[in-house]
Amino acid sequence: MSRTVIPYGKQDISQQDIDSVVDVLKSDFLTQGPQVPAFEKTLTEHTGAQYALAVNSATSALHIACLALGLGEGDRLWTTPITFVASANCGLYCGAKVDFVDIDSATYNICPKKLEQKLIAAKTNGTLPKVVIPVHLSGQPCDMKAIAKLSQEYGFKVIEDASHAIGGRYHDQPIGNCQYSDITVFSFHPVKIVTTAEGGAALTNQKDLADKMALLRSHGITRDPEMMTETSHGGWYYQQIDLGFNYRMTELQAALGVTQMQRLDDFVTARHVLSKRYNEILSALPLVLPYQLEDTYSGLHLFVIRLKLDDISLTHKQVFEALRENGIGVNLHYIPVHTQPYYQAMGFSEGDYPESESYYREAISLPMFHTMTIEQQDQVKVVLEKVLLS
Repeated sequence: MSRTVIPYGKQDISQQDIDSVVDVLKSDFLTQGPQVPAFEKTLTEHTGAQYALAVNSATSALHIACLALGLGEGDRLWTTPITFVASANCGLYCGAKVDFVDIDSATYNICPKKLEQKLIAAKTNGTLPKVVIPVHLSGQPCDMKAIAKLSQEYGFKVIEDASHAIGGRYHDQPIGNCQYSDITVFSFHPVKIVTTAEGGAALTNQKDLADKMALLRSHGITRDPEMMTETSHGGWYYQQIDLGFNYRMTELQAALGVTQMQRLDDFVTARHVLSKRYNEILSALPLVLPYQLEDTYSGLHLFVIRLKLDDISLTHKQVFEALRENGIGVNLHYIPVHTQPYYQAMGFSEGDYPESESYYREAISLPMFHTMTIEQQDQVKVVLEKVLLS
């Protein structure tokens, strides 16, 4: 008999979501219709950013964001090792060199103090980055004021990778408003806070960046006469004026996103209730529970614990496997990017970013999704106690 597994993340699809997608299927447009602009409008209304460009994944959004900021051969992009590989790969797609800044031991986000130290050294040897990508891990905002101050001093551009963070707030302002960055990127993968099945978006307050990203997401093609190099030949006419990609979001995805966004606040509120209860029921266990940076409100995509390995008899791997064997669908976010074989072939090695590597040896993502029940949370606690205290 198969055991019911509590997943680490899970989408919540309502009848309204289903109806909205069915309506699109019955309409004249499955792509390049009215739903994508409607979804983009929900993003600008929620965040306060002036422009939103919906695309087929957050990876695509990161790519066109880098290109719009002029990242290319001979340039450098810095990010955190504790992220999904896409946050670094987007720099490689542009021909840039990628480097990393170690994390803060409390927030697990890129450390502003370590960033400043690395910038001081880079200025001396002529290796300053053109773009820095702070990642709001688990939905916890980075210290964006500190990062923005450094960007002004050292001249780099900032892309916020907020793939985990829609619905969160930084100094009482919505994440995604781009107050401290040039571009913010969201993800709408099924395990994220709101979903479009697959999908992403890039937000900005700068029209030139929005226009460039809009061009890049659709083959570099324009039908705007003002952007063409000669007079239009007729109603059929378009011009390719840049080398772009097919990164468009479909009408089906956008319609789902519109109705999902109507429940965003409820989703995040539910996650905060779960997080508060986790903190209460797990406080006596040999764990480090998540820290919350002052003046921030996390989107709480993930609930990451760290094992106090000196206080338990099992290894990290043994705990992880025991939880899964007992129906708790834990995960690990993330394997430090610099330890991946592809990056080690570039010259990175274990030992380069000790705080990130220490985090990796201890971290486990517990189940966290807005439809999670008290009974499911209690089951997580029971299994954790059984595994850690045996």
